[in-house]
Amino acid sequence: MTEAKQTRSELKRSAILVAANNAFRQDGVKATSMDKIAELAHVSKRTVYNHFSTKEALVLQLLSELWGDAVMKTGMTYQADVPIEQQLTDILLLEVKTMASEDYIALVRVALGHFLFEASALQEEMCKIHNRETDLERWLKAAVADNRLQIENVEVAMEQLHSLLKGSCFWPQLIRVCDVLTEQEGKQLVNRSVEMFLNQYQTKD
Repeated sequence: MTEAKQTRSELKRSAILVAANNAFRQDGVKATSMDKIAELAHVSKRTVYNHFSTKEALVLQLLSELWGDAVMKTGMTYQADVPIEQQLTDILLLEVKTMASEDYIALVRVALGHFLFEASALQEEMCKIHNRETDLERWLKAAVADNRLQIENVEVAMEQLHSLLKGSCFWPQLIRVCDVLTEQEGKQLVNRSVEMFLNQYQTKD
């Protein structure tokens, strides 16, 4: 099945996002003008504003798409005949791959630098991005419906799970306390997190 061909407007929007991403990382958000983004994207400034009203909107859209592509389009669905530990591990490995990636960390640092004096606004927007229904949330709900997990509040359980991951692979790297996790370190983190989560929520025989 072939993907639908992008419209002219969609192609311009994609070009704007690519240009903004490159410019923000190289020069920072404050030093990057909408004129510069338009020049790099080979579109008019009016076209940029037609798609994104502010540079802040561009930063948040970049973060949203990077995160969304990783956790909302995994193609992973709940399977009743597959061990629950294996399924959860596979989903979380994809999340950690993004959460701990240099691209995502670099973009969040750019956002933090720009929103330094509006931290609450950035935090609110990041929460919206991370709290959209993901493949993980749909999977958890299906596992609960199949009586393999006992969870009263899926959103709370997801936040607990993400806190385990972020505490070791996101925040320390964001503030440069530690290096980017290796693939093996990521797997170890996911395995520990899955074990703790299932000890709490897996239905006991």
